[in-house]
Amino acid sequence: MSENLNDLRAFILVAQAGSFTKAAGQLGVSQSALSYTIRTLEERIGVKLLNRTTRSVSPTQAGERLLEDIEPLINGIDQKLGKLNAFRDLPRGTLRINSSEHVINTLLWDKLASFARDYPDVVLEITTDYAFTDIVKDRFDIGIRMGSSVDKDMVAVSSARHGC
Repeated sequence: MSENLNDLRAFILVAQAGSFTKAAGQLGVSQSALSYTIRTLEERIGVKLLNRTTRSVSPTQAGERLLEDIEPLINGIDQKLGKLNAFRDLPRGTLRINSSEHVINTLLWDKLASFARDYPDVVLEITTDYAFTDIVKDRFDIGIRMGSSVDKDMVAVSSARHGC
């Protein structure tokens, strides 16, 4: 059974807060919407997770066990996803370029050196050859060639327009 992680996060928050109203305020949703989410979660898994009174909410025995089991996992997932934010701030990873040696040496070398200084978390992987390489099949990010011939599926952009 595949559960929605947001439903499980909502369950954790309600169990920790001991109140649908408090948890709904933290999530920015209505109390009735949150109650519905938890009720449908309980129906899907076939187990009552929370004891509800007019004043408070507390986990059932099954709810306690689920809370103990999933809370560290959900927190771990959230931390891993948070680490991805670093990829939003500055470019990082590998930039694979395929070109002829002449183009790299005469047109791109200074620009690539400057790029490498400005973006130290980007690894430049440069492959030189003179053949028309299928850059998609060979997983290159860019292919640079002199002349006007390109395969029918490729897009040609004049480097003169881009200051090369």
